[in-house]
Amino acid sequence: MAEIVQHRIEERIPELEQLERVGLFTKKEVKSIVKKATALEYKLHRLIVNKEDFVAYIQYEINVLELTKKRRAHIHYQFKKEEIEFPVIHRINSVFRRATNKWKDDVQLWLSHVAFCKKWATKGQISKVFSAMLAIHPDKPGLWIMAAKSELEDRNSSESARHLFLRALRFHPDSKKVFQEYFRMELLHCEKLRKQKSELEKAEMDLSEYEFSPEILSGKLAEVVYREAMGKIKDAEFVISLLTIAAIFDFTKELQDFILQDLQLNYTADSLTWDFMAKRELEAPGAGEELQTAKGRASDINRREERCCQVYEEGVKSLEAEPMWSCYTAFCLERLKRKTNVEELKEKRQQRLLGVLQRAHDSSLLKEDYYKNWLQILLSTGDAEGASGVAMAAARRYSQSAAVWSLSLQTLMELGSGDVGRLFQEALTHVNPKESLPLWQLQVQWSAAGQSAEDTESVFQRGLLSTVAVVAMAIKESYLDWSYATGGYKKARKTFTSLQENRPLSKTFFTRMIEIEKEQETPRMSGLRDYYERALQEFGTSDEDLWLQYIQEELGPVGQPENCGKIHWRAMKFLEGPSVESFTSKYTLMQTGHL
Repeated sequence: MAEIVQHRIEERIPELEQLERVGLFTKKEVKSIVKKATALEYKLHRLIVNKEDFVAYIQYEINVLELTKKRRAHIHYQFKKEEIEFPVIHRINSVFRRATNKWKDDVQLWLSHVAFCKKWATKGQISKVFSAMLAIHPDKPGLWIMAAKSELEDRNSSESARHLFLRALRFHPDSKKVFQEYFRMELLHCEKLRKQKSELEKAEMDLSEYEFSPEILSGKLAEVVYREAMGKIKDAEFVISLLTIAAIFDFTKELQDFILQDLQLNYTADSLTWDFMAKRELEAPGAGEELQTAKGRASDINRREERCCQVYEEGVKSLEAEPMWSCYTAFCLERLKRKTNVEELKEKRQQRLLGVLQRAHDSSLLKEDYYKNWLQILLSTGDAEGASGVAMAAARRYSQSAAVWSLSLQTLMELGSGDVGRLFQEALTHVNPKESLPLWQLQVQWSAAGQSAEDTESVFQRGLLSTVAVVAMAIKESYLDWSYATGGYKKARKTFTSLQENRPLSKTFFTRMIEIEKEQETPRMSGLRDYYERALQEFGTSDEDLWLQYIQEELGPVGQPENCGKIHWRAMKFLEGPSVESFTSKYTLMQTGHL
């Protein structure tokens, strides 16, 4: 091993001598490089090597390259790169190859090699790296796309990029992303050829020496890719994505028309088709004279939106389904959210949205999320009766949704409805008990704010009977807070005493009672001990923080410090698993005043 390392170091001597001779590094720095490189080389030639050693070696060599580059710029010396940088770059590539051969599955290592090749102008090496990587990882479409893009952008070879995409499609014949990028590549190639032809024509050069096929220049290769894709993937969203890519290029009108015709002919059963066709109406050209004034512009926008709505109307007639109504509603909502100073346009948008919401609801095809928007609009316009009706209708339509019931009940509470109490009971019978916590919390909030103490007490008692642990624990915490707020310390203590044996219990329930005790003018240490002891019965085996808080309490003004040792001994005995080590560390920090 020593002989190999020595040989590697000796290979560096010419470049190191050049570094010192031209003044980029001092003699001392060169010695330091040799010392560090020797240590790194030894690590690479051990019997058992680590990936981290290879990474550290590569990083060190790159750092030397970066420093050399900076010093060249500083002293304005740009000669002898073949003798200084090139051997280093060659060595890094060699180490990368050794690493990727050993850890073939590490994609990040491969990509790091690619990034290095791009940065240090070894673009001829990139193709070899990608070729080796794709032989190991042909199952990753993203890598094929990266390789093809590299051929097109870094090596300016559309032929190699096309070849890679065709190979990728053999492995991934149904990959939307591969088809999209292949389609884009052909259009980029076409655009490049058109620019070349245009520049040659401007220079008045003879075009007969060059091959500019009219079919290729008009985007026929991209059309071939599109036809191939349509044979494999039948999806409106995918067709729209290809049409969007084609629209980026200014020479693809025929291709766009072809794709659009295919979309309208074969994909009308998909709501996305109608949504796309409707939104295209917004891009239609407007009357130039009207656009001079704000009202004229608003009138033009309104006309475009009306045309969009006509397409949506055709869509909902042809496709009576929730996704279609959702697209229509989303469009109207998005237009309403756009800012405008013309009140008339704002009013029309609002009325249009309310009409669509009502019709979708009447068809029982309005999505759950849109009821919230509907209620917000009705409340903002002061339509209390309408909001109340929609709230009730939403709850009936999605009777098992806790979110819809919460929204509807909040609306009815805001409007001061007298049916809220009854509706809470109805909601809890329909909603899955495991999802009912928001409803219980809302009912407690409503009852505490406006109902009698007896009624609120009754709500808490019903909540305590819940078979869902998270509900029962949350109700106990709220009950304790409400008791303290309405009846003071004595009532809170009475509530705590009545509930402390009623499992399940949460840590918050105990810590809240401890806070209440400490808020009193003269806190009772005996009471605090009772609360801590009861909490430790429940959580003493896993919660080291509770033991530490107990110790801190005894160290406080009303505590007895001599009890701390006993509590510490009990904590070490009761705690289990990693909690013991955590407790020991935190206790040491607390003793030294760092916690």
